[in-house]
Amino acid sequence: MYPLQLTVNGTVHDVNVDPRRSLLDLIRETLHLKGAKKGCDHGQCGACTMIVNGRRINSCLSLALSHEGDKVTTVEGLANGDALHPLQQAFIEQDAFQCGFCTAGQLCSAVALVDELNEGIPSAVTGAATGIASATLNAEEIRERMSGNLCRCGAYNNIVEAIRGVAGDNR
Repeated sequence: MYPLQLTVNGTVHDVNVDPRRSLLDLIRETLHLKGAKKGCDHGQCGACTMIVNGRRINSCLSLALSHEGDKVTTVEGLANGDALHPLQQAFIEQDAFQCGFCTAGQLCSAVALVDELNEGIPSAVTGAATGIASATLNAEEIRERMSGNLCRCGAYNNIVEAIRGVAGDNR
């Protein structure tokens, strides 16, 4: 066991961790935050997506010990008290989930997507050479940026509309 300190949803945690333990398992089993799910445990579905230091990651593939001093945001940390994050509210209004298994990962990925757009980070659709300022935030752009998050129920159209409603139609 090795000592680890990280901040999760604004709270500092000092824990002892097995070096083989994933960030997902630490968050779910030790810190008891059950929002992120273990879908495939191979980094293919995105159900475990969390935001670490402002970037989304597949937490099932990331060893907890590699996050010493990091700031982690899970779906539980998106809301501000009783006030939902705008994307959480948009997911409800657009009916952007069905069974809900992927929703935590979809929401964390969507929040990071909006932050990436605001920072001017291009996607494969935008093209690194064109720059984000000239890109239109259309369904193709959102689908590309969300392609690491799968929905078994197929709520993709509503997810796209929820993100577009929050991020705006044009960038």
